[in-house]
Amino acid sequence: MRIDSEEISQEDWFKPDTPGERPRFGLDALVRVSWRVALGEHLLTDDELRKLSSLNGPLVRVQGRWVELRSRDIQQVLEAASAGPGEVGESNDDQMPLRDALQLAYSDRLNAAGLPVLGMEASGWAAWLCGSGGENDLGKSASMPMLEQPECFRGELRPYQLSGLSWLAFLDRAGFGACLADDMGLGKTIQLIALLQWERQRAPGATLGPTLLIVPMSVVGNWVREIRRFAPELEVLVHHGVERLRGDTLIEQAAQHDVVVTTFALAYRDREDLMSIRWHRIGLDEAQNIKNPTAKQSEAVRAFVSPRRVALTGTPVENRLGELWSIMDFCNPRFLGSPAEFRRRFAIPVERYRDPGRTEALRGLIRPFVLRRVKSDPNVIADLPDKLEYKVYCNLAAEQARWYEHVVSQMLEESERYSGMKRRGMVLASLTRLKQICNHPANYLKHVADSDPAAGSAAASRSGKSARLIEMLDEVLAEGDAALVFTQYRTMGHLLSTMIRHDLDVEPIFLHGGTPAGKRQQMIDRFQERDGSVPIFILSLKAGGFGLNLTAANHVFHYDRWWNPAVERQATDRAFRIGQTRTVQVHKYICSGTLEERIDQMIESKIELAENVVGSGEQWLTDLSTDQLRRIVELRHDEIADEPEEEDPADDVLTVRASAGAGIGGGS
Repeated sequence: MRIDSEEISQEDWFKPDTPGERPRFGLDALVRVSWRVALGEHLLTDDELRKLSSLNGPLVRVQGRWVELRSRDIQQVLEAASAGPGEVGESNDDQMPLRDALQLAYSDRLNAAGLPVLGMEASGWAAWLCGSGGENDLGKSASMPMLEQPECFRGELRPYQLSGLSWLAFLDRAGFGACLADDMGLGKTIQLIALLQWERQRAPGATLGPTLLIVPMSVVGNWVREIRRFAPELEVLVHHGVERLRGDTLIEQAAQHDVVVTTFALAYRDREDLMSIRWHRIGLDEAQNIKNPTAKQSEAVRAFVSPRRVALTGTPVENRLGELWSIMDFCNPRFLGSPAEFRRRFAIPVERYRDPGRTEALRGLIRPFVLRRVKSDPNVIADLPDKLEYKVYCNLAAEQARWYEHVVSQMLEESERYSGMKRRGMVLASLTRLKQICNHPANYLKHVADSDPAAGSAAASRSGKSARLIEMLDEVLAEGDAALVFTQYRTMGHLLSTMIRHDLDVEPIFLHGGTPAGKRQQMIDRFQERDGSVPIFILSLKAGGFGLNLTAANHVFHYDRWWNPAVERQATDRAFRIGQTRTVQVHKYICSGTLEERIDQMIESKIELAENVVGSGEQWLTDLSTDQLRRIVELRHDEIADEPEEEDPADDVLTVRASAGAGIGGGS
């Protein structure tokens, strides 16, 4: 099968946008479709096909070889040709929408006549879409336009990220939705930001309209920081919180910004306001949040209107193919049919009967619109350093914020009344409480957990950090990787064990100061076996931060910060040491708008206090004045997460008892 489309130069393809201009093509663009029939490896001409149809014998000689060919085989060819798009032969001018051509290329409609579609060729812009030999591999498609890094982009894109930018830009210009499904840590966020900056650079001063980014609450702050870091020219409006804009004010302000960032929950709750805005583009981060196609949130997101759509996800399919349908229907509406059609054509044959033909057909259909690179790809791993470090910014949940402000108020009041060692002890104890609250309310309320089960609930939804950790660990598990999770607090380690078992259905191991020496080595040996049975190892920083070799892990999570970079580096080196053959990704968690963020800023900026921080942990803070303390610990209210719309009833039973046994998944 051959699909022919318009030839367009790269210069013309990527000329600057006109404000309000719609994408150039899309799935409804007309393309020319023609067929060639193959006998063995030989492509038949029209003349050869006619001659074969007049033969009576079962054997024919083609290209010096004898081939068995019965008359009914020829008849099937001719019947299929007459029913198909145009004559079977070298050329024709029959046209059809691209969506129909792709469906025909990867469907089994011709197989029913005994004529499988063995291959597809394309010309013009369709060749850029389908790639070489139908593969979405930028390295194999010589004609794919490759872009240079945007001049005003403040960072350096790795070669595979530049390829991703080029792919996104091509689909964006052509009018196709894109699903960027790279492994976690390969920079999906930065590639989309580069697309926004490239677009702005091509049309300076033009009003293109805002891009709506719909993201989990846990990464709103991270998106804002990354945009300001890599593309500070872009104007960003955050739509969340009790003081968020509504109605005409939102419409007016959105038009004055390049990017509007909101959450999946608010995309549903404020759908009427958001649907009234003409969006230049809609992007989803962690697009698996719409994996349930019948959920109200998913239906609302798919209903938003925009000519340009991008979905970012490291796990396009977690459990069922219906999840893939939901994401692809957002990217390219109706391309995979209705949910019922998709179940009949693909989900049931693939999931129930493991039908290889339908599996390959589905893979072929989505291939042009899904780009997935994994860390083990030779073209990717060559671009990666041995270690990648990230800061993961999280928002306090509403309950955390209430406890945080309570402790801050009490601390500042007592700092005026106390002096000397008593004041230092009070400040140090208060700082510890604030760090525990940033971790999880139950970490702070451990002293009342036995008498008040609700206070001891280990539900991840009670903590912005915990919710984000579960999301990221879920992606680690989906990729078949393993992780170390460090925390300073033994209680927090047990809370994490409980929520990981509940939310991810895996049994982590937890090594802390109370773990017997003999059991420690058993834990290490189990984790190092790399058989997938123990993919998550939780360690208290003091007990597990030194002397251990844990190279089975290629992810390191610092759930709470030690505020001493040397201690953190030593903990990271449990995975990053001799024997490690993979890139290690280090994730440092920080609660936005709290003392965690301000202390991190002090360390990074290397101001006068930094050396004291490195040498003595939190001790230096105890000598600050009340006003200095207030500037460090006070909470920024715009960083508080929205209240959840509804609670999961199962969360109520997740409790950690102080009397639980020590060892794997137990302890207090």
